[in-house]
Amino acid sequence: MAGKMATIAVKVVIVTILLTIPVIFSDDMAPIPADNLEVTNWFKTNVKPYEARKDTLDPALAAAEAKPKVIKVRQDGTGNFKTVTDAVNSIPLGNTRRVIVWIGPGNYTEKITIDQGKPFVTFYGAPYENPTLVFSGTAAQYGTVYSATLSVLSDYFTAINIVIVNSAPRPDGRTDGAQAVAYRIAGDKSAMYNCQLYGFQDTLCDESGRHFFKDCYIEGTLHVVAGNTETMVTAQGKEHNTDDSGYSFVHCTLTGTDKNNVLGRAWRPFATVVFAYSVLGDIVTPPGWSDDNQPQIDNTLFFGEYNNRGPGSNRKGRVKYSKNLSDAEAQPFIRLAYIQASSWLLPYGV
Repeated sequence: MAGKMATIAVKVVIVTILLTIPVIFSDDMAPIPADNLEVTNWFKTNVKPYEARKDTLDPALAAAEAKPKVIKVRQDGTGNFKTVTDAVNSIPLGNTRRVIVWIGPGNYTEKITIDQGKPFVTFYGAPYENPTLVFSGTAAQYGTVYSATLSVLSDYFTAINIVIVNSAPRPDGRTDGAQAVAYRIAGDKSAMYNCQLYGFQDTLCDESGRHFFKDCYIEGTLHVVAGNTETMVTAQGKEHNTDDSGYSFVHCTLTGTDKNNVLGRAWRPFATVVFAYSVLGDIVTPPGWSDDNQPQIDNTLFFGEYNNRGPGSNRKGRVKYSKNLSDAEAQPFIRLAYIQASSWLLPYGV
């Protein structure tokens, strides 16, 4: 895997902007502003709608957006389908147009996979009527990666106003295979807006591709077994220095009840995670980060912090291998060029 959000260990993570899997290219989009009150206007200015940017988008995406199709899922039978699975199954392999799956309110107890051959799919829930996709799947049953309630393997997936839940029980520290993913994303060029992800361990599996999360809520808890002194918000899987892989959290808020959290554990030798302009609650321990008891990788991993605030942002006691980023060092991580957004990222809407 190129990247993985392995464990959401805090009670609440509110994500304003999360960029994952970097590809560093020149980009004329302005950096994310330091003032969170300016983010909405920044986004509108830099991420313009299809009609204003169709000539600069990936050609396949531009063609797909030109003639969108809407199919409706309603549990009462008033839509085209009663289940999300049936709606996804109706999309042909090799799909070339944007298909908006408009999901009505309610709980949909389904284990859903969007195959690699079905790009350009949008899951849409109306504001204040957010549908909930829920399933109870664990690593013991399916393997961690395959336990997800929603697995997206295709490119150009978008989710808007969707709640995704893995309802498997909270790990008790004794049962093997209790990991349970809510959302697995392995397709490229994907965005989530105003979505909520709930689970206990491995809530979000960010496997590979360029991804954008805005105004999303991610929640999970991890039972700490005797002798274990820390839990972690991320475990990032950059294997080699040349891999295009990493997480950038910008204007995010971390809160919770557990006080033994680190911002990241090095899941692979070149793990790359940055928190910028974020509010870090008192859930973050003074060391802040973990090399997973592998001091030999301290010189290869990249754990950075930039202009954060809150009690958890105090760098007194931080591990020496973490970085307090300079303005210049932070620049790649606070720009949409990090995910080559100018060629594919579109604002939400139907």
